[in-house]
Amino acid sequence: MEKATVETMIAALDIGVTRTAKDQGMAKLTPLHREVLDTLPQGSRQEVRVLHAVLQPGDVTPHHSHRFPVTVYVTEGVFTLRLDGREPLSIGAGQVFVEPPHVKMVGSNEGDVPAVTILFYVCDPDAPFADPVHPNDS
Repeated sequence: MEKATVETMIAALDIGVTRTAKDQGMAKLTPLHREVLDTLPQGSRQEVRVLHAVLQPGDVTPHHSHRFPVTVYVTEGVFTLRLDGREPLSIGAGQVFVEPPHVKMVGSNEGDVPAVTILFYVCDPDAPFADPVHPNDS
């Protein structure tokens, strides 16, 4: 994937301009991730959610899937993600990954320090965060 630049992320809008008491100018924007998706909710209303999650060493999530893409930003530690049919991914502090919808997965912290994540996603209003995967689900 091509690395995004501040210029392409703000698309020449004046959003990045801030003013301080000393009138210093541009905010320090650091692009973390950019990805085009076609799996977001299509209804007349959407809900934006931002979650903070901490996995202690040895913690494992239930086997689950999501209805819509979930962006995972790791702020501390390493979050390991096992997506069915793929090699495990280790997402470290400062890294971003978009969990695809309708893919069965398990997340874990296999390290010695807490894995701290911020999760961002858009869904249908009141939709569950995740759907459990049962052993008989194929």
